[in-house]
Amino acid sequence: MSAVEDRLAELGLIVPEVPAPVAAYVPAVVSADLVFTSGQLPMKNGELMVTGKVGGEVSVEEAVACAEQCALNAIAAVKSMIGDLDRVAQVVKVVAFVASTPDFTGQPGVANGASELFGKVFGDAGVHARSAVGVPVLPLDAPVEVEIVVRVGS
Repeated sequence: MSAVEDRLAELGLIVPEVPAPVAAYVPAVVSADLVFTSGQLPMKNGELMVTGKVGGEVSVEEAVACAEQCALNAIAAVKSMIGDLDRVAQVVKVVAFVASTPDFTGQPGVANGASELFGKVFGDAGVHARSAVGVPVLPLDAPVEVEIVVRVGS
């Protein structure tokens, strides 16, 4: 097991199976030394953790947990492309989409569920640029979707 997976285990987490795409795309692609993931939904054991809008039927705490699951799913997509997660040299960019009610302005706090996990798992290599975007709806009525770009070393 890789050092990254050891850190995940210390947090009580494992790299899940890569969730199956819900449309016509692949979970990730490699271009030179970068891996780009598709948007990852909070799928756990083949199902969305919760559905609905943050600030409505989904609490901030639930949304943060969803963002963490999205991050785990993104890590799984990266692993499917490079094999060994210890090859991740840098999480370059994280984009978090938060389906929220019009008056909800806490998208950055929700996105921290993903960002903080990347920091715990990858250490300094987990420090990244980020966008946290509020949207009216996401696929399957998911409350959160996260995509990442990572740089891979040899």
